[in-house]
Amino acid sequence: MGVDGAVRPPAYQTLAEDLRAEITSGRLRPGERLPTEPQLCARSGVSRSTVREALRLLASQHLIVTTRGVTGGSFVAHPSPQDLSDTLSTGLNLLISTATAGLCDLLEVRESLEVPAAAQAARRRTEGHIAELEAALLDPAEMDVTALLATHKAFHAALVAATGNPLFELLSRPLYQVSNEREVAATAPPGFWQQVDLDHRELLRCVKAQDAEGATKVAREHITFIRTALVPPD
Repeated sequence: MGVDGAVRPPAYQTLAEDLRAEITSGRLRPGERLPTEPQLCARSGVSRSTVREALRLLASQHLIVTTRGVTGGSFVAHPSPQDLSDTLSTGLNLLISTATAGLCDLLEVRESLEVPAAAQAARRRTEGHIAELEAALLDPAEMDVTALLATHKAFHAALVAATGNPLFELLSRPLYQVSNEREVAATAPPGFWQQVDLDHRELLRCVKAQDAEGATKVAREHITFIRTALVPPD
């Protein structure tokens, strides 16, 4: 506890915060090697076990990678929207599990991201993106709930990838990794997945035709349908 009565964070957390600041500020660049464990001990005045705990924390947040061997060490990770979104997913699931945020909040954020993302995807998509979207179309007559949820997630991941904007990917991916998705899916009314399938196919048609206006309209109507189908009336 500090002199002002505040509880001090553990030493490993303080060291991790210092290193994180160096990484996020750009002072340590992707691929660059961090100081060695003995160097970090000497620089920070902490034990080797504290240094290792700090490095484990940074690795769990996908900020560094550690390799073994003569040329091994800890290196700043190359940023990956998919890896970094895992950290956001943890926070999102915590909010959902504690009822701090609900389905209405989730759909509100989805709408704010998915609608402009659909328009950007229509403008920027490549033939490779089209192939990924086609491969992620639903088959409600043959798929069980697990397969439907996985395919639904893959479709939207392919859609945001088609924007060519890694920030869309980083922010959108966690929205399809919520821990209560099976519970929500269980409340879906009859015909729900069939309509989701129709929406996805129409969205694909607009993206393929590079119809940004049409993609915007379909994406907004898609969220409206999900909200109407899954959110109980007040």
